[in-house]
Amino acid sequence: MELKINEVAKLTGVTVRTLHYYDEIGLLKPSKITEAGYRIYDENDLFTLQQILFFKELDFPLTEIKNIMQIPSFDKLKALKAHKELLTKKRERIDKLITLVDNTIKGECDMSFKEFNMTEIENMKEKYAKEVKERWGNSSAYKESEKKTKNYSKEQWQKIDEKSKDIFKAFAANMDKDAHSKEVQELVKEWQNFITTNFYNCTNEILKCLGIMYVEDERFKKNIDQNGHGTAEFISKAISIYCTK
Repeated sequence: MELKINEVAKLTGVTVRTLHYYDEIGLLKPSKITEAGYRIYDENDLFTLQQILFFKELDFPLTEIKNIMQIPSFDKLKALKAHKELLTKKRERIDKLITLVDNTIKGECDMSFKEFNMTEIENMKEKYAKEVKERWGNSSAYKESEKKTKNYSKEQWQKIDEKSKDIFKAFAANMDKDAHSKEVQELVKEWQNFITTNFYNCTNEILKCLGIMYVEDERFKKNIDQNGHGTAEFISKAISIYCTK
């Protein structure tokens, strides 16, 4: 399934302007952009948008959402299970409110106010927010990234995005070379320095995890492969070689 940005907005209720902004800050990038400049979103992009909206339900700021979802150890399944638990509690509350309304319509004088109580849901949101930060937010990389990026302007995000695209394009342009070659290994070093400069100290251990994620996470793989089929696997291989020297 592939949708244009207007179709995504209609399907999800997220405005086109918001989707443009998510793209600009690198939170949600479309799987491809046509020659005419149309943003095209696939199922993986919609899944990512769903995750973003779930986190927004918990009042996470966009910067934190982006940092959490980019951490290699981010577990989508665990996140979804926690989201489901929260939504179930919300549904239970709504069902109780509907029952209260029905009883009132029938003429029953029920002066109950417990159905309006949001304490349980708010406590759960607070608990889950705490768990998310403990699971994915206590790493030094997360904290450093959060500190570095929180004050980035729209223009800075655009420059960072353009630079990352340039590096990926350079990898794609060198796929005819051996991943062991000096040129390719220098690109790996450039990518590592780019992450360190703009986000967090990208050690070889972290870089190796990222290399694995580029091929195992379909969302990242598709995004990188926009530069040419096989680019993600080529980068992953080059990173593996770099990190085992």
